[in-house]
Amino acid sequence: MAGEVQRGDVAIIGAGPVGLFAVFECGMLKMRCHVIDALDVLGGQCAALYPEKPIYDIPGHPRIDGAALIDRLAEQAAPFHPVYHLAQQVERLAALPQGGFRIETSLGTAIETRAVIIAAGAGAFGPNRPPLPGIEGFEGKSVFYLVKRREDFRGKRVVIAGGGDSAVDWALSLAEVAAQVMVVHRRPKFRAAPESAARLEQLARAGRIELVIPYQLHGIDGGDGRIEAVIVADLEGRTRRLPADRLLPFFGLSTDLGPIAGWGLALERHHIAVDPASCRSSAPGIFAIGDVATYPGKLKLILSGFAEAALAAHAIFPLAHPGEALHFEYSTTKGLPGS
Repeated sequence: MAGEVQRGDVAIIGAGPVGLFAVFECGMLKMRCHVIDALDVLGGQCAALYPEKPIYDIPGHPRIDGAALIDRLAEQAAPFHPVYHLAQQVERLAALPQGGFRIETSLGTAIETRAVIIAAGAGAFGPNRPPLPGIEGFEGKSVFYLVKRREDFRGKRVVIAGGGDSAVDWALSLAEVAAQVMVVHRRPKFRAAPESAARLEQLARAGRIELVIPYQLHGIDGGDGRIEAVIVADLEGRTRRLPADRLLPFFGLSTDLGPIAGWGLALERHHIAVDPASCRSSAPGIFAIGDVATYPGKLKLILSGFAEAALAAHAIFPLAHPGEALHFEYSTTKGLPGS
């Protein structure tokens, strides 16, 4: 609630899978968390980029898609009653004279906690928008930079622009439900995984996907947010009209640490340098986990971030409970609140 100072033990910046697991780890040590994220949903890049794409390296789950993983992590965190502050960014962080920190967000939320965990992934991120006149009027209606539900595209004529993994993976997936899938790319070689690129070419030969190559986006026909056609141009400037209902431009993400970069933390190539034994940053009381953190031998894997969440929580315990001894117990012994 804007104008009212909210208090807790730990502020977690980032509601992706690693941030959500940090809620659980802190909760098991009797620490209450506030979680801030720029997106309006939980899940970070899992929710924004691949909610229906399978993940194969989560222990105990031979295969789980991004959305299901986030649902499980949110369920796991729920017994500890985290407070979520979504669709807002941290704009200011200040150390308090009595210890701890005060955080203020873009929506005017003020939070005071004993410690901060930065689990911001690559930082705040957004799509690289193609420079098409008037595209803003179609965004969220017929132009989308991510796919939340594959079923939303059933029976639609879909134009996908781009040559990377996101473009190719969604072309393969939407070919199963869309009326037509057209992939616009400026050259015949795709930057996606070789197996995916081979499948794309196979479906193109079978007539299930049309490869519009070498072309690039040139304009949009339509009105009131509804696309009628996508205009593409070849390298000589010759144009072609593609009748379509939806446009998915996949030109990567623009990532930015934002205000975090100005907090005086030691950085290495836009990542926060931490002590691998505790995930402490160079600033006392501030920790970093997940993709935003770096140390020698760092692996950018979700499962690595889960372990870092546990390390950070144990390192924070003395800050939240000064003078109290921490008696380590396994979850099988300790159980959950109310269990």
